[in-house]
Parts: sequence; structure tokens; C-alpha cells
Amino acid sequence: MESVQNNPRHIASAVVYFFLSTVITWYFIVCAENLYHFDQGKMLLSCAIAGAKWAIQIGAAFLFLKEKRWPFIASLGFTCFVGSCVLIPFCINPIRDMMLDKGFLYSLIASVAVMLVLYYRSVRAARISIGWYFLWLGCLAAAISLQLTVVFHVVKIS
Repeated sequence: MESVQNNPRHIASAVVYFFLSTVITWYFIVCAENLYHFDQGKMLLSCAIAGAKWAIQIGAAFLFLKEKRWPFIASLGFTCFVGSCVLIPFCINPIRDMMLDKGFLYSLIASVAVMLVLYYRSVRAARISIGWYFLWLGCLAAAISLQLTVVFHVVKIS
């Protein structure tokens, strides 16, 4: 019998979900390039920060979850993918125009709200410690803080 840990379906799903999520997130960032003052370095940094919170979770899963790692990582990939899909309406000009100047922010809030629920469900379905959810919340808080301080300079550090 094949090990759950090495199930090719979970591995392939995780790779596809995270790849598509990265593409969609990058497209979202490109659609908002004026908010980055057309600075590709800031855009890449923003995408890297968004991806880092997932990389930390994937790394932790590899270190600590053993046989549950791939099903959990695939579930995280799905969560990330759905969160990225929520960003797509902002990329459609008529919708973006209707959302006025707050569309970028509203899209991000909606994406995070959806991912909060899906991540929690992933943790419960994997029957792992709720601490994983809190670790992700910490990564999310750090990512938001970095975006606000380093990328957008909304919050000044004295």
C-alpha cells in the first residue's frame, strides 16, 4: 500500500495550487502597479512577502507532520489558491472602477477572510494542533506588517 505521505495526487495538487496562486497573485499586483509607484522591485518584494507566509507553513509541515505533510500541504495550496482567486475581480477594469480607490484593500480583506476560514478547516481536517492555525495567523500578521512598513510605507518605523 502506498504511503499517504508520498501520494502523488497530494504532491501534484500542492504544486499546481501554489503555482496558480503565485501567478494569480502576481497578476493582481501588476494590476495595482500604480499603488507600487510602478516600482517592480516593490512589486516583487510584495509577492515574496505574500509567499513567505506559505513557505514557512510548508517548511514546518515538512519538519513536523511526517505522514500528514502532503495532504496538509495540498490543503494549504487549495486555501492559498482560493484566496488568490478572490483577488481576480480587482483585476477586471469595470469591477475595479466600481470599487473606486478602495478595491485593492477590499480585495485583500476578502481574500484574507476566506483564507482564515479555509486554513482553520484545513487544520481541523488534518487533525493537527490548532497551534498550526495560530502559527499561520502570526505569519499573516508579520506579512501584513511588512507590507505596510517596507512595501507601502503606510506605517513609519521611527
